[in-house]
Amino acid sequence: MPRGGKQHKGGKRHFTNFEAMEEQKKKEEKERQWRKEQGETDSEEEEEKSSSGSSSEEENEEEDAELKEQKAKGVGGLIECENPNRVASKPKKATSITTAPATAAAAKPQLSRREREEIEKQRATAHYRKMHAEGRTEEARSDLARLAIIKQQREDAAKKKEDEKIAREVAANAKREQVAKALNKKKT
Repeated sequence: MPRGGKQHKGGKRHFTNFEAMEEQKKKEEKERQWRKEQGETDSEEEEEKSSSGSSSEEENEEEDAELKEQKAKGVGGLIECENPNRVASKPKKATSITTAPATAAAAKPQLSRREREEIEKQRATAHYRKMHAEGRTEEARSDLARLAIIKQQREDAAKKKEDEKIAREVAANAKREQVAKALNKKKT
């Protein structure tokens, strides 16, 4: 059992009740309306209501971005540093996006360095295979020379084997003749 009543992994979990949150929001709204009727509005609420026009969405987005930047892990909040590799994603608005006219540059997609290198690598390997098939590369030449040597060795081995076979046949025929002569002499 942990000391001091601390809960550890596997302990009791607490989930937010959606209905309770909705009731809380409704209660706060009623409270604001009652204060408005009574004329007891806070200065903060007046500022919120005055800025709740068209610019409120933009301010909320800016505040959200600032809050995200403020919430830094570890010592990141204490030390101000700028990481040039970090890309801050900014949401794009439909009004800020413009349609560019269709040109040759727009038709070709912008490729990253890795994608370009991969395409160049594929082209180079295809070119090398083509040259290799035609016998223009050093490796293809050495392979063809090695194959010619192997063919020559196999032909020599086949010729030698054929010569040995013929020699055995001649020797066997000669022995048969000798045996036949020897048997014929003994029979007579």
